[in-house]
Amino acid sequence: MIEFKNVTKRYPEGKIALDNLNLKINDGEFVFIMGDSGAGKTTMTKLLLREERVTSGELWVGDVNLAKMRASRIPKYRRRIGVVFQDFRLFKQKTVFENVAFALRVVGGASAAEVKTRVMTMLKVVGLEDKANNFPAQLSGGEQQRVALARAIINNPHTIIADEPTGNLDPKLSMEIMGLLVQMKEYGKTVVVVTHEAELAKMFHQRIVRLKDGRLVGDDIYGGDMQ
Repeated sequence: MIEFKNVTKRYPEGKIALDNLNLKINDGEFVFIMGDSGAGKTTMTKLLLREERVTSGELWVGDVNLAKMRASRIPKYRRRIGVVFQDFRLFKQKTVFENVAFALRVVGGASAAEVKTRVMTMLKVVGLEDKANNFPAQLSGGEQQRVALARAIINNPHTIIADEPTGNLDPKLSMEIMGLLVQMKEYGKTVVVVTHEAELAKMFHQRIVRLKDGRLVGDDIYGGDMQ
């Protein structure tokens, strides 16, 4: 479960990015976070990744209050979170296999045989088992984003955060990536997708949370009135 309890985030220059936000996301739920530029979406993501700390309030992920987490515990906590970025962030000089395996090897503890089995399993999930030896430059944008998704889920995280995952993709590829993210929900993952694409979000009939000026202004299924 993810829960923002009266969370306010104020930056040093005085800007209030989140203003007394209360929001609960249950385990295994799929949620779109929407809002215009400056609404607070990016700040929410940074708080969940513990790149920023709340100014006041509590932010719970499972049984962990991120507002009080010690810096030494952050790396271990982040291993429980799978992240998909808009710009893919793949290693250009590594193959598809090596990119996905990298996330597994950072954690350690897996033999070479286990790494191969798990990586190929994840590539099969995203439909890229035949691209294992290709480099990112040899892939389409949609394929690169699928590699990024495989890398995000290789360590079996309980939560996946996708930050504008379709921002660099055409409409058809955007549908494919969103479909894969919805599939992650079927595997029991909690999925949080930050996006500005209202029409795309409405197509998937999931919960849509809308922010404006750091405040919660909408929370419904299918998006309701997206005006």
